[in-house]
Amino acid sequence: MTAQFKLAAALILSGLIVAGCQKPAEKADAPAAPAVQSASSVDVHPFTIGTLQAVALKDGDLTLDNAAGSSPWSDTAGVAEALRPTGDVKIHLSIQPLLIRGDDKVVLIDTGAGGGMGTANKLPASLAAAGVQPAQVTDILISHGHGDHVGGLVSNGVLAFPNATIRMSAAEWTALQADAQLAALIPIITPRVEAFEPGAQVTPSITAVALQGHTAGHTGYEIVSGQDRLLYLGDALHSSIISVERPEYVNQWDFDSDAAIATRLAVLGRGATQSLRVYGVHFPYPGLGKFQRRADGFIWVPETPAQP
Repeated sequence: MTAQFKLAAALILSGLIVAGCQKPAEKADAPAAPAVQSASSVDVHPFTIGTLQAVALKDGDLTLDNAAGSSPWSDTAGVAEALRPTGDVKIHLSIQPLLIRGDDKVVLIDTGAGGGMGTANKLPASLAAAGVQPAQVTDILISHGHGDHVGGLVSNGVLAFPNATIRMSAAEWTALQADAQLAALIPIITPRVEAFEPGAQVTPSITAVALQGHTAGHTGYEIVSGQDRLLYLGDALHSSIISVERPEYVNQWDFDSDAAIATRLAVLGRGATQSLRVYGVHFPYPGLGKFQRRADGFIWVPETPAQP
């Protein structure tokens, strides 16, 4: 690790720790979230964060060959070594937006691929299985403007969530408007977009956390209720194996590789030090778990066994 990476990681870690120590404003009269019901679908995984009701919603899967042109990691030999204990030579990335209910809000964090990128477009059915109709979603929080995170914002040329305010960082909104591949999306969502600055309190229980490097305004979300907290990683880390055990590997999907590596190291360090519960949107479904430090780095410890 270069001195530059160490310094950048230290600065980012400092910011993440400060964010983690801040207590969001609490809504005095907010009712407790209803008790989590047992899942009615294998694509729905309910859990709680304090009094908040949360649900992991399966949208689809990406399977990549460990080869140039498919994998974003150019060190194919290193990736193969990291994957060897799994007995699988493929790179598997799940896609699972997160639903949060509480504070008189129904919040969806990211919207999946909308059937693009060869995915199954499971989100609408997953949301329905969780007991939520699209019109009931009050807020959509976008981590960044890649197709597997914003593809589900629009369906058949209209807003998929007609009553939701779409929130993202100001830097990400600027970048998204300049993305030619997503140009058709912009006029449809613009009336509903509200941009924020890093560190903004986006709901009474959710704070935006700048996780720099993947895109111009990439944002994670820290969800806090009482003594419980969870960090939504966005694409700060893609793979529960490669990104965690080889955080220094360059990922060609990153906008700023140096910053992205520093962010991964900072998130892993904070996660392991604070035993922080995290949500990996591309980790094996349902993406819940913690990071643990080991002699030569970090490992991912899932909260539950991986599900199909």
